[in-house]
Parts: sequence; structure tokens; C-alpha cells
Amino acid sequence: MTALVTPHKRPRKAALASWIGSALEYYDFAVFGTAAALVLNRIFFPEDSDAAGILKSMMVLGVAYVVRPFGAMLMGPLGDRFGRRFVLMLTLFMMGGATFAIGCLPTYDQVGLLAPALLVLCRVFQGLSASGEQASAISMSLEHAHDHQRAFTTSWTLHGTQFGSLLATAVFLPFAALPEEDLLTWGWRVPFWLSAFVLVAAWLIRRRLEEAPSFVETQVQQVVDPARRKAPLTLVFTRHKRAVAVVAVCAMVNTVNMVFTTFSISFATKGHGIDSGAMLWVPIASNGLSLLAIPLWAMLADRVGRKPIFATGALVAGGLMFPYLHAITSGNVLLVFVFGVLMHGAFYSMANGIWPSFYAEMFPTRVRVTGLALGTQIGFALSGGIAPAAATALAGDDFGNWVGPAAFTLGMAALACLFALTARETGKLSLAEVDRVQEH
Repeated sequence: MTALVTPHKRPRKAALASWIGSALEYYDFAVFGTAAALVLNRIFFPEDSDAAGILKSMMVLGVAYVVRPFGAMLMGPLGDRFGRRFVLMLTLFMMGGATFAIGCLPTYDQVGLLAPALLVLCRVFQGLSASGEQASAISMSLEHAHDHQRAFTTSWTLHGTQFGSLLATAVFLPFAALPEEDLLTWGWRVPFWLSAFVLVAAWLIRRRLEEAPSFVETQVQQVVDPARRKAPLTLVFTRHKRAVAVVAVCAMVNTVNMVFTTFSISFATKGHGIDSGAMLWVPIASNGLSLLAIPLWAMLADRVGRKPIFATGALVAGGLMFPYLHAITSGNVLLVFVFGVLMHGAFYSMANGIWPSFYAEMFPTRVRVTGLALGTQIGFALSGGIAPAAATALAGDDFGNWVGPAAFTLGMAALACLFALTARETGKLSLAEVDRVQEH
């Protein structure tokens, strides 16, 4: 019993386990997003026009985001009941298995409508998996972190997402350069199959990870005091509704990321004739900068607080979508690089690197995974599920309108900024103080 109630904090191990799992999750999501913009419309929706096929691909991309709130209601309580590690292992194999399966799917020419139906099914499993993966990883790393480094330690979860996105784009780059026949027959499949290597690495790291002291203590308290055994989902809906709403709206800052990583590629290549290889280098450069920026912004947030860093990053990143999309329409590849890297790599990283600690500290330990999962996944569903399709629709059939998608992105980012400013600043509190404040 003593070993259970007095475990040691292991911030580095928890950060590494969170990093590798997030890398796998976002490798899988980014591979699909890149494939949806460049290839999948021709393989799974070949009878449609380019614009209609891309729109349907964006809608399939959004399916994983639409199901994520339902996954949060399933995975979140599992993480608070049975432990963060349990959910981290479960979601690891759900995500990796679904991604590998996408690479094995038959095409529309082979099986007709069954092909896009199977594609949607795989996206559903990816969405359900992602619902618990990130919330459990963030909660685990937050609870293992030293109090003066919580933003920094949890930021490695998002550092992993940027690495996964970078890796996915880099892996897809040589296959995008293949002759069209090779790309459409076998080339697009290989990046999905390669996710198996990341899955094995994540499993080897996570299988020996221990639960954090604060979670173990909470579990012991629930054994001693039956009054504390209320279902996590019930507690969240009755006592933490406002925090869920704030997190959900703040999480819509993800619109910047979705428009940048998915919509803008098809907008540039299909609508304005920019080479796909050149466009794929933009997120590579941006994610490369993010790998440096995220931990640095997080270190600053540990000193000055979460709210000013998050709010500034969200608003500036949203505003920079205007010159970025305008540069695409003008065909100026240099400016596309400059504004893309500034918007996503520098300023979006401010919000992206801070939100793990910012959102997670809005909930006490006993409902942290449930509240964090539900809030973030509602926000991701609204942004990720709607943003690529909405931006595509606003751009028009000829992809001639860049103002509409840019204004939509800024509006969502400004809304996230506004709600962030209404939240409690928890940067200077200890985790024990956070628990006491959020429990009452």
C-alpha cells in the first residue's frame, strides 16, 4: 500500500511518454490531412470534380473531429477511473491500427462506395482514440511535473504533435514527387504503413510508465471516502460546466492549424497553381520552428502566466492568415513561406504550447482527464470538423476568394482569445492549490 500512496514524480519520463504518443497521433492525423488535400479525392471520390472531391475529402477529414466529443465521454472517465496509463495504452493501439488499416484500403475503382465507407470507419476509430490520448497524456505529464515547470513539462505533449506533423509532411514529400500513376496506386499507402514503427516505439516507452502521486492519492481518497466516488462525467456536468465551455471555445484556436495544414495546400495547388512540393515545405519549415518555439513559450508562461501568452498567440496567428492566403493568390512563394512560418511556427505555437497546462489546470485531479477531454474535443470538433470544409466552401468553386477563409479563421481565433481572458490564472499556484481552488 505504501508504494501506491507514495510514488515518485517522474517528469522527464512522463514528458517523453506523452511526446511519443502525441507524435504518433498527429503523424497519423497529418498524413491523412496531407493525403486528403493531394490524393484521396482522386482515389475515393474520382467521379467528382476537383473542388467537389476535395470538399468530400475535407468532410471525411472532419469525421474524426466530429466523433471526438463522444470519444471524450468514453475515454475521459476511463482515464479518471482506471488511470491515465490505461487509456494511453488503449488509444495507442486504436490510433495506430486505424492508420495502418487506411493504407490497406481498397479504392473506389476496386469496390465502389464501400471504399469511402471504410475510410470513414477508420477515421471514426482515429477520432475516438484521439479523444483520450491527448487528455490522458497531458494529465499524466502535468501531475508528474514540478510546480514551477508545469507549462514546460506539459508542452512536450504538443511538441510531440508538431514533430508528428513535421514527420508526416516530410515522409509524404518524396511520395508526392512520384509519377502520378505510382502515387495513386501504391505511393500514398506507404506513409500510413510507416506509422507502425512509431507505434512500437511508443509502446516500448509507455509500458513502464507509473501513475503520478496526485492521481494515486485521489484514488486512495475515493477508497477511504465513498462520498468521493461519484462518476467523473457526472461531476464534470454538475460542477465544472463553465470550465468545459471555456476550454471548448479556447480550443477553437485549432482553426488556424486546420486551415494552414489542410485547406491551404489544396487552395494553393488546385486553385492557384503552386507546386505541391513547394507547399509541403511550408509546414515542414513551420513545424521546425515550432519545435524550438513551443518549449520556449512554455518556459515564459511558467514565469508570467498562461493567459497573456495564449491570448496573444491566438489573436496574432489568426490575423496573419490574411497576408498568408493573399500571398498564395499572388503566387509569391517567398511570402507564402514568410507568413506561413510566422503565423504557424512562431505565433500559433504561443497558444499551442501553453494550452496543455492552461486547460488542464481548470480541472481538479479526480476529473481532469474527463473535463479536459470533453472540453478540448468539443472545441476540436467545432474547429477541425468544420474549418477545412468551411474554408473550402468560402473559397468558392474556383478557389478565388481568400478573404472569406481568412476572416473565418480570425473570427474563431478572436473568440478563443476572448474566452481565454475570462479564465482563472493558475500559473503561480501549486498543483495542490489548483485542486483546492477547482474543487470549490
